[in-house]
Amino acid sequence: MIVVPVELGARGYEVLVGAGARHALARALPAGARRVAVVTQAGIGVEVDPGIEHREFLMGDGEESKSLATVEELCRGFARWGLTRGDVVVAVGGGVVTDTAGFAAAVYHRGVPVVHVATTLLGQVDAAIGGKTGVNLAEGKNLVGAFWQPAAVLCDTEVLATLPPRELRSGQGEMAKYRFLGVEDLLELRLDEQVAACVRAKAAVVAADEREGASGRRATLNYGHTLAHALETAGGYGLRHGEAVAVGLVFAAELAARLGRIGPERVAEHRFAVAAYDLPASLPPGVDDAELVRLFARDKKALTGTTFVLDGPRGVEVVPDVPAEAVEAALEAVR
Repeated sequence: MIVVPVELGARGYEVLVGAGARHALARALPAGARRVAVVTQAGIGVEVDPGIEHREFLMGDGEESKSLATVEELCRGFARWGLTRGDVVVAVGGGVVTDTAGFAAAVYHRGVPVVHVATTLLGQVDAAIGGKTGVNLAEGKNLVGAFWQPAAVLCDTEVLATLPPRELRSGQGEMAKYRFLGVEDLLELRLDEQVAACVRAKAAVVAADEREGASGRRATLNYGHTLAHALETAGGYGLRHGEAVAVGLVFAAELAARLGRIGPERVAEHRFAVAAYDLPASLPPGVDDAELVRLFARDKKALTGTTFVLDGPRGVEVVPDVPAEAVEAALEAVR
């Protein structure tokens, strides 16, 4: 088992990575926990045993279930069962589950402990780590949420063998991002080492900038996500999250090139990183550029003008006030 610490002082915790990590759940619960509310989805098919009294709470499938209505349903279920602040929420599933259950835990009784058992590659390398929780509105992704660090995260690589190939590739879209955030070549590593390397990278960023402070360092974890979130808000166009991120990475490289921040060789490196995982590098047919541009302005990073996370001579960083003509040219480059 690989143990990766997330260094946040008294609120720090460990991420366990490896085959069978889910079986460590009972040991990962906070000391003194009395009962566990297990939040999952019907199709997950991953059983956990917290070793104490527990009850399962099911939520719906898909991004549409990542909503305030689901949070209300979960919290009302917790209340009917009598969940208290001495109990624990355990989220078992991918990013939709950990984001939604984590937010429910953050707001129920103004905060009850949560442990994530991430069952998808995307959840293990990104969504379950770092304490960002939240749900979507019709106006955009993740617009309502809270920072609520888990008590522990269990990344069981054994369960990844059951993922459909496309779901696995979706997680690899997030992994491709880490190539440009200083992570070694993941393709040369075993699966558990790949996951642990991504977790270490994210843990280091979270420890340095937990709540997206003035340094902007945590925002770099959203590399490729501005376009990805806009595509998803606009209807998804048949793309899974990691697939949209892959297109977003290539778009961000093309945009950075048009701003003179990187050269063609670096753009080619982005295209190679995406192709290595057999991920899309172009916009799907029928995309409305004007709608995407409107959605860019709603992105949480957009404090002044249209803001993107872009590569450059100092590495990946937040770049505000990006000219509209450069955005339009970059969109055309990934048409």
